[in-house]
Amino acid sequence: MPKVIFVSGVAGTGKTTVSRYIHKYIPAVYLDKDTVGGKFSEQFLKATGHDPSDRDSKYYKAHCRDLEYDVTMDLAMENATLGLDSILIGPFTKEMETKEWLDKKLAKYKLSRDEVTVKIVFVTLKDTQLQKERIIERGAMERDQWKIDHWDEYEKSLDLPEVAWGIPETDIMVFDNSGELTEEKVKQIVTFLEQ
Repeated sequence: MPKVIFVSGVAGTGKTTVSRYIHKYIPAVYLDKDTVGGKFSEQFLKATGHDPSDRDSKYYKAHCRDLEYDVTMDLAMENATLGLDSILIGPFTKEMETKEWLDKKLAKYKLSRDEVTVKIVFVTLKDTQLQKERIIERGAMERDQWKIDHWDEYEKSLDLPEVAWGIPETDIMVFDNSGELTEEKVKQIVTFLEQ
């Protein structure tokens, strides 16, 4: 059965790094939401007279955000019809909190929950100051400036989403990415994903 693995988390938690380590052990189709849709959003925002690096405004959320997530999931579903596993990297917060989102995506590709395994790894950091430091260190300030400038407000949005899809709790893992990401820690995630 193909697996659809969501590596979720907010900015600065290290979901991209974690997913790349996972990929060493699980050779899946690698779908980073920012790579899949980022350039299209940049061009659309620029063409409509908006900041191409914006990822926080109401305009971006109304016209670009959902498309990035939908196309990323469509690619995963298309690969699932071919029997291929996928790793999807991105917060997917709104999608996880929307009960019918997963089933609609499966149905669109004539798939069911009996034919696809869905796993979620939430990458978190208990230390939000470390998270802020990591966001600054990654050097994507055009994209992250709003978060840094409004940290107190942004910090309130860091809670994990409630997964409304009705998948078993045993298919959801919360991984604290504080400290060094050792092979032992990565293997714990891989063991969870292979169950």
